[in-house]
Amino acid sequence: MERRTFLAAAAGFAGLPLKAAMPAIVIDTHTHFYDTARPLGVPWPAKTETMLYRPVLPGEFVKLTKPLGVTGTIEVEASVWLEDNQWVLDLAAKNPVIMGTVGHLEPGKPDFRKNLARFQRNPLFRGIRIGAGDKGFAPGLPWADVVSDIKALAEAGLELDSIGGPSLLQHVVRLTDEVPALRVVINHLPFDPPENGPAREAYENALRELGKRSNVYAKVSNVPRLSGDRVPDDVGFYRPALDELWEIFGEDRLIYGSNWPVSARLAPYGTAFKVVREYFAAKGQEATEKYFWKNSNAAYRWRRMPA
Repeated sequence: MERRTFLAAAAGFAGLPLKAAMPAIVIDTHTHFYDTARPLGVPWPAKTETMLYRPVLPGEFVKLTKPLGVTGTIEVEASVWLEDNQWVLDLAAKNPVIMGTVGHLEPGKPDFRKNLARFQRNPLFRGIRIGAGDKGFAPGLPWADVVSDIKALAEAGLELDSIGGPSLLQHVVRLTDEVPALRVVINHLPFDPPENGPAREAYENALRELGKRSNVYAKVSNVPRLSGDRVPDDVGFYRPALDELWEIFGEDRLIYGSNWPVSARLAPYGTAFKVVREYFAAKGQEATEKYFWKNSNAAYRWRRMPA
């Protein structure tokens, strides 16, 4: 099924009147690697996640994405186990397709600085990922301690991947008020915005405010949507949501990501790739290069060149 999708996508690209050629470098900034066959197992995904609960390793990613021209990836760590940061760094040392990793450390915890100092010595460690819900980042921990640790992250030249739903955005505004030098990558845009008045207004205000902040990047890694009983691969279906992100963040701060293998629960890898490829190709060569790799280099400052 995946192979048929890739062949169809490649054939479709060949016949499109695109304004931009495929860039020589394509960095997917959002993948997860893990090995459920390890003796100690994994904390994520759960065994009940039948599509995801299996070894997911770089060899499969390369086989899946090379026909589409993907040359490298940033791994984003979903495991809460501290030593899985090292596990991924060890994996990256053997697999040059991994351009870097966004680790899982908890700002505000007593050992954050020690762990940050340990992992930042490896140049493939490019930042950390934390989530925020209605109660914000690191709920239950002193906000001053969280901010202090995030300042240390920024001073180390590392970035922050932020994950959550629409309510996440107001917390990113607050955090970047406190730490303006921090580079932030908002994960899994475009969001489905709230429907009711006040929540919708707060969401839109926060999104537009973040669009004014040059250190905040938008990771376009949540594109496919169900329409009835199918997932369209027509760029026109997704254009309104992509146009909004383009209008707010512009060509310099939109970044490509897939969220693979989680994305495969909804659609094959090639579906979202086809949509964003067509959308950005219509914007021209420079916009295409920026989206697929230049902007991710500005956000993550990855140093390893694609294999």
